[in-house]
Amino acid sequence: MRFEDKRRLMVENQIIARGIRSPRLIEAFLKVERHEFVPELIAHFAYADHPLSIGEGQTISQPYIVAYMIDLLNIEETDSVLEIGTGSGYQTAILAEMAKEVFTVEKFDFLAQNARKILKKLKYKNINFDKGDGTMGWTKSYPSISKF
Repeated sequence: MRFEDKRRLMVENQIIARGIRSPRLIEAFLKVERHEFVPELIAHFAYADHPLSIGEGQTISQPYIVAYMIDLLNIEETDSVLEIGTGSGYQTAILAEMAKEVFTVEKFDFLAQNARKILKKLKYKNINFDKGDGTMGWTKSYPSISKF
């Protein structure tokens, strides 16, 4: 089965079937290719109903959990969002589809570099990215704030 078909089934069976109704959020999930954000060796599991390991002892969250959390935010197109823990960048991409801009902070070098590479490849222009301690929030003292 093609990734596009798996993505559509994921949205129908895991997100809409569990009560997520926001058209903008559903559209974002249909657009963002989750398989781009997981290691190639497990890409065939990308649309499954569970979290997946992404390295550094971290996981990409179960799709429904990402949808549920974002749905609770009621993000408007004019909003700016702060994300603590970029991880794979998948949730960052969903947020970037919903909000005017996203500020995201990741503390693990490998995850920060990988997410930035993927998000840049996917041509997101509204993401402000930094590597640092997200427990401090977003501060101008971070040395490598960048937007792409």
